Amino acid sequence: MPSLHQAVVLVTGANGGIGTGFVHDALARGATKVYATARTPRTWDDERIVPLTLDVNDPASIAAAVAAAHDVTVLINNAGALPAGASILGLSEAELRDGMETNFFGPVLMTKAFAPVLTAHPSSVIVDVHSVASWYAFGGVYSASKAALWSATNSIRLELAPRGVHVVGVHMGYVDTAMAEHAEGPKMAPSHLVRAVYDAVEADRYEVIADELTAGVKAALSLPVEALYPQLQAAVG
Repeated sequence: MPSLHQAVVLVTGANGGIGTGFVHDALARGATKVYATARTPRTWDDERIVPLTLDVNDPASIAAAVAAAHDVTVLINNAGALPAGASILGLSEAELRDGMETNFFGPVLMTKAFAPVLTAHPSSVIVDVHSVASWYAFGGVYSASKAALWSATNSIRLELAPRGVHVVGVHMGYVDTAMAEHAEGPKMAPSHLVRAVYDAVEADRYEVIADELTAGVKAALSLPVEALYPQLQAAVG
């Protein structure tokens, strides 16, 4: 069963609220080292935390991270970006491609690059942060990119499970971070989400459904599409 005890963890997007939670809680659960990555790494006051420059959109930066962090046993693909607007048709081609690059290609290419490192250990872990947006199209290219990542996570899980890598997908609604500061409605604390994720890792579960909103959306996926998007009935009427 996977454990954070004596693990070596790499967190992408470590400067944000969720990323910071992943860093600190990993250490609290017994990790020996955490690579805290960001495009512009910050200073940490713990020698067990190793700041590491990483741009998940840059293949050379990913390769440098693999070379520097060759002892990783837990990869947390947390970095993500919101588009300029929720309309998928209102974005420029560059904005559409940027959303897919950061939220889909970034974590997939990180996983591809670190797979040889992770499979070199008897057991290891990948965590992909998806969001409820992977099942509910309220965020334009954000939702599209997270849906693509969810599908890729399922494929990666099947491919790497026989090689000792446990892959966890994380789905949640709004979290109380800077990224969601303009969003309305309830928001969970980053610490609550991180705790749920690490609990799932250590319980050998494959999926985190972090709140009631996400559970409801997942349940509605088996219903007619109008059940998830009632506005379609109003549009037809």
